[in-house]
Amino acid sequence: MTAPLFFASVFKERIWGGTRLTSFGYKIPSEQTGECWAFAAHPHGQSVVKNGEYKGMTLGELWKDHRSLFGDVEGDRFPLLTKILDANQDLSVQVHPDDEYANLHENGELGKTECWYIIDCKEDAEIIYGHHAKTKEELISMIEHEEWNKLLHRVKVKPGDFFYVPSGTVHAIGKGILILETQQNSDTTYRLYDYDRRDAEGNLRELHLQKSIEVTETPFTSDQLTVLYDKVDDLSVTSFIEGPYFSVKKWELAGSATLIQQEKFLLVSVIDGEGEIIKENQHYSFKKGDHFLLPNGFNEYEIKGNTTCIAASI
Repeated sequence: MTAPLFFASVFKERIWGGTRLTSFGYKIPSEQTGECWAFAAHPHGQSVVKNGEYKGMTLGELWKDHRSLFGDVEGDRFPLLTKILDANQDLSVQVHPDDEYANLHENGELGKTECWYIIDCKEDAEIIYGHHAKTKEELISMIEHEEWNKLLHRVKVKPGDFFYVPSGTVHAIGKGILILETQQNSDTTYRLYDYDRRDAEGNLRELHLQKSIEVTETPFTSDQLTVLYDKVDDLSVTSFIEGPYFSVKKWELAGSATLIQQEKFLLVSVIDGEGEIIKENQHYSFKKGDHFLLPNGFNEYEIKGNTTCIAASI
């Protein structure tokens, strides 16, 4: 029997990062740490197995050499990337390409559809989610005349909110927000606007206006999600989305539940509390900040504790 596989994260320093990732028990590289890459198999970052027979292997190596753990899913790369982001300052306003555009213009990279779960945020925090231009011509005109307040659609957020951000959506995470992001395995971002910020060397950060305009969906239409609620023993399950790239659920456990792992594989990120997985008399404890993978064929298991997790699958 394969045990749950726990992964060590990769941390990324960002101009907008802070120190709130320490609240998950992480040792961060600096006071401008913006991203924890929890499940990552990308050239820019690989998370590493911490336990069991695959200890020391990267997620990318597991995908390449032990595909049965993932239900023999086809593909030349692991499909997902899970991050926790600490927006100590506003992130740049950006947009991501779809698979076809990214493959053509970014050396075979995947496109980037993503989704956000708001773990925590300051009062009155807001995101940019979409835009107000009705046509491409209007979009270009507003960009050229720097009419950002007129163009950008702002949304106030609170802890527990969830947003689906398909490729082509203009978006930005605002200051004071802590987010868990599930996305396609891509690191391609087109920066549309960056508040005229300068980097450590005093240079304006690069923008990608032409590519941004080309990939931005116009007009913007917000995807109305059908959120589903379920209860299994002492586990409340909120199903946020079942989309073409990923399915994302929230688990809120107060006690115990018996579950069956029927997905190709399941990525579980513990965002609060602690508990344990019990399988064939083996106990695997977890706590806030842990990230573990339940492989294909894990089948029936018991989960105990007081915890909140985000569970993602394809």
